[in-house]
Amino acid sequence: MKLKIMLLLLSPILFLVSSCKEEKAKQAKENPIGNSDVKDASQKLKVIFDTDANNELDDQFAIAYMLFNGDVFNVKGITVNATRNDPDVQGHYDEAERIMQLCNLKGATPLLKGAEGNFKEISENFDPTNYDGQDGVNFILEETKKDSVIVVAVGKLTNIALALKKDPSFAERTKIVWLGSNYPEPGEYNQDNDTIAMNYVLNSKIPFEMVTVRYGKPSGTDAVAVTKTEVNQKMAGLGPKATEPIVGRHGGTFETFGDYAVNLFEHIFDHMGTSEVTPSRPLFDMAALAILKNDDWGETREIPCPILINNQWAERPTNDRKIILWENFDRENILEDFYRTMQNPKPISPNH
Repeated sequence: MKLKIMLLLLSPILFLVSSCKEEKAKQAKENPIGNSDVKDASQKLKVIFDTDANNELDDQFAIAYMLFNGDVFNVKGITVNATRNDPDVQGHYDEAERIMQLCNLKGATPLLKGAEGNFKEISENFDPTNYDGQDGVNFILEETKKDSVIVVAVGKLTNIALALKKDPSFAERTKIVWLGSNYPEPGEYNQDNDTIAMNYVLNSKIPFEMVTVRYGKPSGTDAVAVTKTEVNQKMAGLGPKATEPIVGRHGGTFETFGDYAVNLFEHIFDHMGTSEVTPSRPLFDMAALAILKNDDWGETREIPCPILINNQWAERPTNDRKIILWENFDRENILEDFYRTMQNPKPISPNH
């Protein structure tokens, strides 16, 4: 009898809890911004995006996604660096500028050139008043003095290492979210482009989050991939019409990011100097921004900071320095949010 009375008393409470959970799930589905569901500019995520924009095609997707999430991101600036696929930093600057123009946001936020060379050659006989990449690096240093800014780095870590080299106090006023590494396995493009810079950053005190790539593994951003067919079907004509069309990296004239995205997929292997045929390409860099928008779209764990020695990860279990590792990304929700963003863009506010 007592049990029946208790159940009768608890029933309305259980119903209320269940209803609240269902309503919360419904709201999350309708408005999947998660931990960045902001109402005013002061709550937006302040970011600097450090990119090798002309490397492949995921950088371009990431830049457009960021620029069209103006209700989430306050983009303080974009810095570029060169990599071996395009060793001329001007090419990376030009490609980033093309995407900004396609989004009708050229000049809305600063775009600056960072390092063309690698950390070892730049840091030897380092002159803090005159060095390769100083425009971008100095910008990162100055902006992080003004406000609480996250640096999202999706290429090699040369610009970040140079910022720490010039001003060690940089480590105390920001955090780095880096798209890179196959950790705990070796070999990954961003990592291998400047291993010395990566180790320099890992051995510093700067808060660090590693968004794993893990080629061929379902646990890394390599799994957040789209097929050429999917891009052709979903991206053609998508995005606002540019007030001034661009001439694309491979030629041709484009008025929307969607049409340019289709063209990038058409020519991706031409640009990379290979005839390899693959059914899909990962959108690594875009995923690094998506998990900042909604941290439910990836899993995190804290680990003692490792180091790369002779191209092998060396664990340091007694290391007091801890970093955050991102893995197991929610491909479906990340891609759904990307397409939703392209269909209903919310451009960033000008930031001068």
